[in-house]
Amino acid sequence: MDNITIGLWVTSGMLVMVVLGMRVAFAAALAGFIGIIWIFWAKMGYAPEKFLYWNERREIWDGALGKSIAIAGSVPHSKVSSQALSLIPTFILIGYLAYYAKLTTALFEAAKRWIAWVPGGLAVSTIFATAGFAAVSGASVATAAVFARIAIPEMLKAGYNKQFAAGVVAAGGTLASLIPPSAILVIYAIIVEQDVGKLLLAGFIPGAFSAIIYGGMIVGIAVIFKSVGPPVTGFTWRERFESLPPALPIVAVVVIIIFFVYNPFGDAWGTPTEGGAVGAFIVFLMALFRGMRWPELKSALLETAKLTVMIFTIIWGVLIYVRFLGFADLPGAFSDWITSLEMSPWLILICILLAYAVLGMFMDAIGMLLLTLPVVYPAIMALNGGEAVTAAESSFGMSGPMCAIWFGILVVKMAEFCLITPPIGLNCFVVAGVRDDLTVQDVFKGVTPFFVADAVTIALLVAFPSIVLWLPSLA
Repeated sequence: MDNITIGLWVTSGMLVMVVLGMRVAFAAALAGFIGIIWIFWAKMGYAPEKFLYWNERREIWDGALGKSIAIAGSVPHSKVSSQALSLIPTFILIGYLAYYAKLTTALFEAAKRWIAWVPGGLAVSTIFATAGFAAVSGASVATAAVFARIAIPEMLKAGYNKQFAAGVVAAGGTLASLIPPSAILVIYAIIVEQDVGKLLLAGFIPGAFSAIIYGGMIVGIAVIFKSVGPPVTGFTWRERFESLPPALPIVAVVVIIIFFVYNPFGDAWGTPTEGGAVGAFIVFLMALFRGMRWPELKSALLETAKLTVMIFTIIWGVLIYVRFLGFADLPGAFSDWITSLEMSPWLILICILLAYAVLGMFMDAIGMLLLTLPVVYPAIMALNGGEAVTAAESSFGMSGPMCAIWFGILVVKMAEFCLITPPIGLNCFVVAGVRDDLTVQDVFKGVTPFFVADAVTIALLVAFPSIVLWLPSLA
């Protein structure tokens, strides 16, 4: 049996395990480990019946099994110990410290006083507040959990539809996947070996763009269905301006992180990793100044550790599967097949994005990207003309590095979409878990309009790549 056939069998088995409910990390690790054994076994010419004889087991251990264990044991550590991944816990810690410093409450209050007067104003305020919080937190789950506690009670008090209020928070939380600092963008950069700083820069404008489209859609719904989200009035100009100073620390942290990644007035101040560490330290000092004590700090550290361990466990498991894909040469075979299709590269790209939408219904966002990118990314780069292609020669009208950044933003936006799609939509489960008066079905019903908004955003990002590429092209 050739390596490609082994790769297809093992990948099919892994997908079956995921559909049956096994966690992505463990399904990928098990499938990858078995696949590596299988490939070495076939390469060494062992017959299947050798498993039946005791005197052959030492040969089996020294051959296929021993090599497979060595690979499965060394690959995760070698990859996860990279400096770039240290961004993830610092970004998550920033978000939890900001919550315990009550910066999130101040941000929502400022947005409410300035925006709540429009139809659906509290919902729009929630979207822009989550976007602001996303700029200091790289975790969508944390963003959804925080604003489920802050924003939903305010919307229900103002007479908002319960399902709609829950949907706004779940959808708003997804913005943390795209607006830097973003853990998923960091993971993408590591997998495809692209510049982390440029990818983080590329997420700013599409993230803000997504928030604006969400806000416009909410206003339109509130105008048509007035009972869904009534406006909230009564704030004086003095009250509005008084709400700005408590929210300014969020802006300060964002500016510091941006200058570490990209300084428009000269050389960058440091690496993205250093920017994340400095941002976490500044928010820590703010939290202490605002009265955070040991119990709150302990909770922030524990929540950061839990979420970081979950993400790293997925990475560990999937990296074993990724190494197996390399041995099976599935990425190369898939790239050759994609480039041989007599279809427009743009049509193939759209089909791949639609496939992500379907796959995201059954897998979590990080696991989905980790499993698919080793195969899909080389195919997209081959469609564009290769890593070293110039803009004039490419199929998508951009150089190889710019295509990698553009495709990264597209797939991360698809990952955002998957955070609210049934039956796995993680943000919906988080919002329902925080609020005892909501069921998961309520939240899924509430996010339905946001599917349309996301589809519009993705279509515009595909049609106008400059939305994504303008800022990183300046770096």
